[in-house]
Amino acid sequence: MTDNNNHKVTVLGGGSFGTAVANMIACNNVNVTQWMRDEENAKASREKRENSRYLPGYRLHDGLQVTTDLAHALKDSDVVFFSIPSKAFRQVAAMAAPYMNAQTMAVSTTKGIEANSFELMSQTLEEELPTERIGVISGPNLAKEIVAQEITATVIASDDNELCEVVQQLLGSRYFRVYANADRFGVELGGALKNIYALAAGLAAALEVGQNTTSVLITRSLAEMSRFAVQLGANPMTFLGLSGVGDLFVTCTSPLSRNYQVGYALGKGKSLEQAIEDIGQVAEGVNTTRLVKEKSDELGIYMPLANAMYECMFNGGDIRQLMGNMMLAEQANDVEFSALP
Repeated sequence: MTDNNNHKVTVLGGGSFGTAVANMIACNNVNVTQWMRDEENAKASREKRENSRYLPGYRLHDGLQVTTDLAHALKDSDVVFFSIPSKAFRQVAAMAAPYMNAQTMAVSTTKGIEANSFELMSQTLEEELPTERIGVISGPNLAKEIVAQEITATVIASDDNELCEVVQQLLGSRYFRVYANADRFGVELGGALKNIYALAAGLAAALEVGQNTTSVLITRSLAEMSRFAVQLGANPMTFLGLSGVGDLFVTCTSPLSRNYQVGYALGKGKSLEQAIEDIGQVAEGVNTTRLVKEKSDELGIYMPLANAMYECMFNGGDIRQLMGNMMLAEQANDVEFSALP
């Protein structure tokens, strides 16, 4: 096992999940610095020991350092967590690159897809950083529940066994468990895709559909996202774990999910712009829906749920009619992938 005291850790990002990760590491008595872009929020977090903008009401550990100085934050760090929205992810990775080396471990916590390139965040890290030691964290991890110390589990995905072990030690605690998985692509893609279906679930909740309907929505969402991911090279069994069905379940059933909140607002008649403005944080599923719709059309992958959400958000489609149309769609096999011949 590794010794946490030998590590210098940096968390890039001042949002809710970046703060939750940084605080967990600090609680394990590790030397950790959180970098934020916003000087006002950084100063308030240092002085009040609270990130009142994203995690109000939760005290930050006294050992957590907060700064807007990127060079200072990354100095001598051997583990760097990237908790940056996908839109700014490449920019921040390029900014961080000069302060990292070939042995630095880089871990993405961002559940999104880059526009234009259709790259996952770990692929962006491969292109922008001097290191090949790259991992991904994904799972059913609502930040507010983590800082409230609710029992939670996540997945660290990498083919670097030492990296997985280090992350398990840095984050592991009596309430937070970290499992390992070598299928980095599948774990990361699952984390991005489930945001589409969280939007759909929030919208369905606003329409006050029954539990039968919710059950259909979640199970067919799992079939749809795994179908898409396997076509791109992921392991279908990955979607039976925390980063697949686990993450899908929590984001489709919890009002704490930003994507669920946006979907709910749409279901209550608000425009997409109003819904996004109301939550005041990035909902990755909006961008992901558009990108996945385009990619599935290009590859000929059957994705009726994603297509319905795309029509609702970007073409003004009536969601009740779209849901009705789904019942007339192709009746495919119940189980998308089977271990039996």
